[in-house]
Amino acid sequence: MELHSQQVRALAPESDPLKIGMGWTIDDLSKPQIMVESTFGDSHPGSAHLDQFVRQAVQAVNENGGKAARYFATDMCDGIAQGHDGINYSLPHRDAIVNLVEAQANATVYDGGVFIASCDKSMPAMLMSIGRLKEMSAIVVTGGVMEAHPLPEEYTVQDPACAINELLTLEQIGKFDAWEKTGVISGQQLRYYKHNACPSCGACSFMGTASTMQIMAEALGLMLPGTALMPATAPELKKAAYDAGVQLLKLLEQGIRAQDIVTKESFENAIMVHAAISGSTNATMHLPAIAHEFGIEIDADTFDRMHRGAHYLLNIRPSGDWPAQYFYYAGGVPRVMEEIRSMLHLDAMTVTGKTLGENLDALKKSGFYEHCDELLREKTAHLSRRPLRTDIIRTFENAKGTDGSIAILKGNLAPEGCVIKHTACPKEMFQVTLRAKPYDSEEACIAAVLHGDVRPGDAVFIRYEGPRGSGMPEMFYTGEAICADPALASSVALITDGRFSGASRGPVIGHVSPEAAVGGPIALVEEGDLIRIDVPDRVLAIVGVKGEEKTPGEIDAILAARRARWQAKPPKYKKGLLKRYTEPHEGRLYGMILTDKKWDVPRGTSHFLSFFQLFQLAEKAVADRFEFFRAQRHLRQRIGKGFAPLQTVPMLRNKVHMEMRNDIAVDRVVDLIRLRVVRDRVRHEGNLGKKTAALLVIELEHLVVMARRSVLCASGR
Repeated sequence: MELHSQQVRALAPESDPLKIGMGWTIDDLSKPQIMVESTFGDSHPGSAHLDQFVRQAVQAVNENGGKAARYFATDMCDGIAQGHDGINYSLPHRDAIVNLVEAQANATVYDGGVFIASCDKSMPAMLMSIGRLKEMSAIVVTGGVMEAHPLPEEYTVQDPACAINELLTLEQIGKFDAWEKTGVISGQQLRYYKHNACPSCGACSFMGTASTMQIMAEALGLMLPGTALMPATAPELKKAAYDAGVQLLKLLEQGIRAQDIVTKESFENAIMVHAAISGSTNATMHLPAIAHEFGIEIDADTFDRMHRGAHYLLNIRPSGDWPAQYFYYAGGVPRVMEEIRSMLHLDAMTVTGKTLGENLDALKKSGFYEHCDELLREKTAHLSRRPLRTDIIRTFENAKGTDGSIAILKGNLAPEGCVIKHTACPKEMFQVTLRAKPYDSEEACIAAVLHGDVRPGDAVFIRYEGPRGSGMPEMFYTGEAICADPALASSVALITDGRFSGASRGPVIGHVSPEAAVGGPIALVEEGDLIRIDVPDRVLAIVGVKGEEKTPGEIDAILAARRARWQAKPPKYKKGLLKRYTEPHEGRLYGMILTDKKWDVPRGTSHFLSFFQLFQLAEKAVADRFEFFRAQRHLRQRIGKGFAPLQTVPMLRNKVHMEMRNDIAVDRVVDLIRLRVVRDRVRHEGNLGKKTAALLVIELEHLVVMARRSVLCASGR
């Protein structure tokens, strides 16, 4: 097999001397070229220790016939960014890492890659990067999780939501902070918790987004079996990094690429594991984004469908009692997969070069589970409660729940859906009608909660925090403030077009789509509206006004009147990365997704800007500037009532130009009519083959970009 790096080497005569200038030998130049990419940096505990795993992977590659090169794309920490505008960079920086890794890999050209990360945006970013580089061989190594801090008796508090109170983990800090602000605990207590919540490096020790995405990487088949969520201090983790470097070279030799491993079946396996572990709601945006990079289509509805009837097994914080390190001691991902074995695609390929089923069988014979049982006994010897493995990862027959962990709700308040983690929600909030109390920022909302302005029975809204509004930050502290108040914890819902931390608890509903910034119904909610939440029937809807219930027709009329009065807020960001991220321009249009019902434009999150919304916006912008409707009439006369092949539309340009005398207007009108042709083809042809869909994607994406660009130019922006 001819290596891609050697093909490029022949085309770039300066490549050899430049690599020799780094200390490479002449023999190194002809070896398989392997990039070791990590998010190492002094940014937070999830990344500050990754250099040791980089060294192990590099050593393994260099000792086994390859040549390794280190690359770094340091990530930020959502925890450090919480509570201020820094959190708005969370999703944009995920995408920035993906773009950087793509450039690093393709500018120099490598044959394979070891990708090392730990945390909630870095791990999705690495998985998305592998998707972009899917023709490479690839393997993932994680930095594990930090250990929990044992609390002395004087600092142990009884939390009704957690049976194991003598172990401190970071996700509790939001609750303790709210308690300190309301006088439940002292400032001295809070300082102790803050100074001891992170006793080591590693990802946060609870089933937040970081832990979830580590598990998703293994469930997708991209990690060595049983290596997700090892304690960061465990010697087994260094060995796993070395073994990963060795295995990557074997994958390269066997011709197994990332795209051979990550398939639709792999994602279905990952979603079933996600249901079993009660994973973070953020996976509903990360997994579709990862799938998109691999050319695979999944959406939030896929999660809802697969979670229904799925068995939820995990007793790990924040939806359980134990810190995340105990997940590994109880058998980790392989143990979960054994319990739900009948629900998985066992023939899915993995980085071992074997199928998932073969890996699980091999682990049984290797003594892996016996090793984990021994570690569990050792690591819990000092605790007042000695758990069994089944106290942490339950059996399939004795599941904590049998309806997955998340649900996608829809209704007149969220026509395109929203997400709730119902395993972290009190049962009494599954079917309720609440009073709306809307706020246009998280800052205003959390102040209202802490000052007692929020009352039992309220549905608190935080809006204009979606991707277009502010970049889609987490609403973690507000949710924790509500959960920290016994009077509110089981009687108040928090609803937002932003998102939540994987550590969030309570009746919190996020990703409401369309978002407020584009005029979604959440922007039209007024104080006193009656809000219906129905988790079993998957409903989130406005059902009344000023405390009085209305018919669906009456609600539609009221919302239409409010929409006519609604005015969009000016863009929050005027420059930089956040301006680029929150603007609906070509820099954000990096692909299209075809769903069963409509074309959507992905925004790197689970809630997308509808193609039809974008079409309407572009159409209106052209109409406002030019004589759109007169030109449209001329074009329609020539297109007729039936379909016009896309390639015939440009032929109309000259004829219309003679009548309109405006090149820009004519070109944009033509493009918009072509958009309609594409839309109509989708509507009439129904299920499209992959080739047809791909062609339409290219056509549609180009047209949207060009329409947008011309509208902006014409308006002087």
